Amino acid sequence: MKKHFLTFAFFAAALVCTTGVNAAFGQTPTSSAMPTAANADAAITPNRALGDVTAINQEAKTLSLKTGAGNSVLVTVADSTVIKRTQPGATNLDGATNITLAEIGIGDRLIAMGRVSDDRKTVPARQLIVMTKADLAKKHERDRAQWKQRGIVGTITAVNPATKEVTVSVRSREGVKPLVIAAGGEKILYRRYAPDSVKFEDAKPSAFAELKTGDQVRALGERSADGALFTPEEVVSGSFRQLVGTVTAVDAATNEIKITTQDKKLLTVAVNADSNLRRLPPMMAQMMAQRASGGQQQGGVANGQGERPPAGQGGAARPPRADGAERGAGGGGRRMMGGGGPGGGGFDAQDLLERMPQLNLAELKPGDMIVVSSTVGADPTRLTAMALIAGIDAVINAMPARPTGPNIAGGQNLGLPGGIDLGIGLP
Repeated sequence: MKKHFLTFAFFAAALVCTTGVNAAFGQTPTSSAMPTAANADAAITPNRALGDVTAINQEAKTLSLKTGAGNSVLVTVADSTVIKRTQPGATNLDGATNITLAEIGIGDRLIAMGRVSDDRKTVPARQLIVMTKADLAKKHERDRAQWKQRGIVGTITAVNPATKEVTVSVRSREGVKPLVIAAGGEKILYRRYAPDSVKFEDAKPSAFAELKTGDQVRALGERSADGALFTPEEVVSGSFRQLVGTVTAVDAATNEIKITTQDKKLLTVAVNADSNLRRLPPMMAQMMAQRASGGQQQGGVANGQGERPPAGQGGAARPPRADGAERGAGGGGRRMMGGGGPGGGGFDAQDLLERMPQLNLAELKPGDMIVVSSTVGADPTRLTAMALIAGIDAVINAMPARPTGPNIAGGQNLGLPGGIDLGIGLP
């Protein structure tokens, strides 16, 4: 199977223009493409620039690119410039087609090969290699489906450097169970969330040595017949923090929120275009509040209307409800949040998160309670929100007093049914 990250490795590989076009293709970034003091943006090197097209001037024959780090580069196109369109996932130019400047669109991703100016602002392109926005979207959906079908998500509980095995706790229909990841393969692609990063796609090249107890991981691969061993093709890891806080101020101009945590700490939450802001629907909040206050009943969980699952349906697995709650086998309690798709044997929190209504920052008011997840950054008083959920006031207020601490799902134990685990995302 072609690697999910080839779409991005295609552009992020170390590109050495003097060795020919095929140097543009590779699966593992090399040191020459990594950020250094002199090259803070790995998308720009002396011989190429890569990014998304933000503007096109057909008359002047120029393109404006924006890199993943937010830097802009002006690309000039000559009559001699070779323009190739290739498919996401390609590892070379076999099958690429010649196109014209007029066929390039806003949002397309491309690499401009040529001598970059000393100020890294312009590049006269000798060759352009293009992946269209539509092709990228299709590839993204295919990759996302693969991660759901063949992926697992869990929290590392043990790392064995000698055997290169990692034990993770994953959620299943039978509860949380250990799973061993056989991570010693030579061709495993490792990625890791950098501090304060938000998107799955922003994960950086990594190695087995960076995995540690408490990390959250997503792995893509195959599970053994007995379900106890997982052989990965890709492993994405990260250290995350998750907390509950009360909003004290909202600054829409700077996209920042001030909160007070449950242990009375004052924090600043930064929100950007990639942050996932959602609101917990009132009915779901009501059901979760019932469970938090001890409302679970034998053989089922009372819903917002005081109903129980119909008799005689407890012996078979049931499909997830439209509101995102999953019914456990045997009529057990519903897990509102959890980990793992079909490969992991459970409901994925990211699926549930995306079913919730979107939230606008301006909707938040002082006094609102929110759940925030982020990567662990350098400043403990500040975090960039990966996911933020409002509308949890009724749930938090319904919880009995209890000490907080780490749970097996990662992040802070919020006392909610099954935990709220919003850390590592999907592609």
